[in-house]
This record gives sequence, C-alpha cells and structure tokens, in this order.
Amino acid sequence: MKIDILTLFPRMFEGPLTESIIGKAIEKKLLNVTIRNFRDYSENKHRNVDDYPYGGGAGMLLTAQPIFSGLDAIEAENPETTKRVILLDPAGVPFTQSLAEELSEESHLVFICGHYEGYDERIRTLVTDEISLGDFVLTGGELGAMVLIDAAVRLLPEVLGNDESAKTDSHSTGLLEHPQYTRPAEFRGMKVPDVLISGNHKKIAEWQEKESLRRTYLRRPDMLTDTVFTKDQKKWLDDIKKETNLL
Repeated sequence: MKIDILTLFPRMFEGPLTESIIGKAIEKKLLNVTIRNFRDYSENKHRNVDDYPYGGGAGMLLTAQPIFSGLDAIEAENPETTKRVILLDPAGVPFTQSLAEELSEESHLVFICGHYEGYDERIRTLVTDEISLGDFVLTGGELGAMVLIDAAVRLLPEVLGNDESAKTDSHSTGLLEHPQYTRPAEFRGMKVPDVLISGNHKKIAEWQEKESLRRTYLRRPDMLTDTVFTKDQKKWLDDIKKETNLL
C-alpha cells in the first residue's frame, strides 16, 4: 500500500509511523508512506496557506492552491495508481471498522490534514471521501489521519503476526470481542473460567460467542438492532437477559 499525507506538521507523524505495527509494515516494505508539507507547494511569496473567508466570519480558511498543487505533484509521481483521497473533516461520514476494511483494500491512499477554521470549498472537488472520527472537533486532521492509517494498515496481509486475529476484533464480527485471559490461571483470587482450560474446543467456542453477545448486549445494545441471530444466539441472548434481570 502507498500512502501520501498532506500536512502542515510532518513531524507529528515521524514517531507514530516508525513504531509498532506501522513501523514494522514499513520495514517489511508492505507500506510506503510519504509525508508532504503542503506549505512547500504554496505559490504565495510568504508561503501562506490560509486566508480570510469571503463574506466574513471567524478564523482563517485553508486556501485551495497549495492542496491542488500538492495533489498534482502526487499524481505526477504516481500516475499509475488509483487514489482514494481522504479529507479529515467533522462533517464527514463516521469512521467505522467496515470503512477501515474498505480502505485496507486500496493500493494508494492520500490524506489531507487541514488546520484553521476550515477549507476552501473547492478543495472538496479533489476528494473521494470525507471522514470524521466522531462528533467533536480537533485542532487539525493529523491525529485523525493517524487513526485511520493505523486501523487500515493493520488489516493488510502479513502486517499482523496472525492474520486471523483481525477477523475476531471487536466490530469486525458485528459483536464486541469476548473477554480474554492468560497465565496464571488464578491471580489475586480471580480465576480463569474453567471452560477455557478444559481443552474442549467446541465448548470454548460457544463460551466465547456467548460472552461476545453478552458484552455487546450490556455495553453496546445498539449494535444488535439489525443483527440476524442464529437459533443458538437467540437462546443465549434470552439467557443473558434473564441472568442480568433485564427482561
């Protein structure tokens, strides 16, 4: 996967993109990242990238020219790739695991990280996706871009030590992930559930699925609204409701 990032603060990415899973993906040449300061593309003699909005209003807007020129440069250097151009914006669609999976299948992602009060509207004509992390506002798009990159890159083949682990993540299955334990079997009076050390793989799988359902029902019942349950899941959910006195 190829990723280009247009930002005013390249150093914000230097640490996060060289550590942990992302750093290893770059080392393995599974990921190629180019960080570009779009101020370098400004044709203004002072290298300004912002200006006052027409019609008045608070704050400054990111001007169109540096972003257009930055995208032109990316296209000139990579004419053979189809690009998914992502604008980090509070007005964008909410980011989800399914969208992360979709982005992970792309060969070339471009992130536009804005600052100031907003964007010149003409910048949106370059964009394929406007994405938001949630109903809140950050000082810029850099942190949002890091989150999207991390969520998408970890899904690339060979990036995680075990490709199967991503398939059972919370939200990937439609449910939250079940509780997990490691050694020792007892710690400060708290014991690992007997079923997990029983060696009975069928019972373990059933326990994990039921506990995923329980955790989702108790913490994120909204996720179950459109779920089509199996016969076993319906029974387990009824049991869970009875056990928690929430019938």
